[in-house]
Amino acid sequence: MQNKRTLDDWLNWQENLMEETIVLGLDRVQIVYDRLFPNGVPFRVITVGGTNGKGSTVSFIDSIYRQSKYKIGRSMSPHLLKYNERYAINGVDVSDEEIINAFELIETKRLEVELTYFEFSTLAALIIFAKANIDLAILEVGLGGRLDSVNVVDSDISVITNIAIDHTEYLGDTREAIGREKAGIMRTLRPCICGDQDPPQSLLSYAKEIDTPITFVSKGYQDEIGLDGAHQRLNAAVAIKAVESFMDKFPVSSQMITDGIKNARIKARFEKRYIGEKTIILDVAHNPAAVKTLVDALSESPMKTVAIFSALVDKNIIDMVNLASDTIKHWYLVPLSSERAIKSKELKKKFSEPNLTTICDDMNSAIKKSLEMKNIERVVIFGSFYTIADATLIVDKM
Repeated sequence: MQNKRTLDDWLNWQENLMEETIVLGLDRVQIVYDRLFPNGVPFRVITVGGTNGKGSTVSFIDSIYRQSKYKIGRSMSPHLLKYNERYAINGVDVSDEEIINAFELIETKRLEVELTYFEFSTLAALIIFAKANIDLAILEVGLGGRLDSVNVVDSDISVITNIAIDHTEYLGDTREAIGREKAGIMRTLRPCICGDQDPPQSLLSYAKEIDTPITFVSKGYQDEIGLDGAHQRLNAAVAIKAVESFMDKFPVSSQMITDGIKNARIKARFEKRYIGEKTIILDVAHNPAAVKTLVDALSESPMKTVAIFSALVDKNIIDMVNLASDTIKHWYLVPLSSERAIKSKELKKKFSEPNLTTICDDMNSAIKKSLEMKNIERVVIFGSFYTIADATLIVDKM
């Protein structure tokens, strides 16, 4: 790695460092973390986990604190277009140089320890934030919670947005099993804020077992909000409760909270674009619960809608399609730039009415065909982060 200095070089190398991309467990990353931070990280931490809504909730919390004098680090995954999106300080994505410097430090400390791409990413965030002397980090959990690399940090406040079925090969195939994995980010005597409306017993039992004070949020935020969709009102309310739970260390005014919620922004969460008279919706919904939320948001303003869709092969595609089928007049199926993507011909077989689907050569042709459809008012593009990344590059040029 001595001659590989560009960010792309580092990322390509990390992707091939271990045979498997996702290897859950804290044993490896804990060793390197302890070498980097023998006394723990020098800033306070809010950790945000859950199945859906994590990114939005992180954005609301970040936006609230950015109205204040505090220096805030925000870490999210995955990125959409640029790796740098994963790390921001006071709302500004960090530079290639800062990330490369962090990777170089990790490399000097890891020695014999193998790390995954995601573990490098987590440790890099902590190094970047420590060097920037931030006051508070808001860290989004990547997958699960208990065994996710972000959980190497003892957070001051944990947030669990909701619990739904996803990543079953890693987390289990029931809400009880997944709930226990998500609950792993909780800490003894430190507040947990939960937005799940029907929390599984496993989460409640674990909170009791380790003596975590848990607050459940059931009512959505009612005032002006920066993100579209009724579901974002609940995410905003969860974010506010997390901020309120930290008032002893990071006091903020009610006006800062109001302004923060109003000014919050995040890409590809019911993100609206307009081309001519047609509305484009970009949404990273990639599991049945997220698709149900997307459909509910679409139904708030009924329009004749077509979809551009693809997904990763390990997702519950049939349920995703069935949930959206009443809302979608026609489906354009696209290949994705991921080895884990389902092939378009196999994807077509997941539809009970395959005559309502068209296989496209690429995202560009799918967008063109969808916009040419007469009497169609809206095009919704969803299915995975890869779907939205491919679409965003094209829509941005229109």
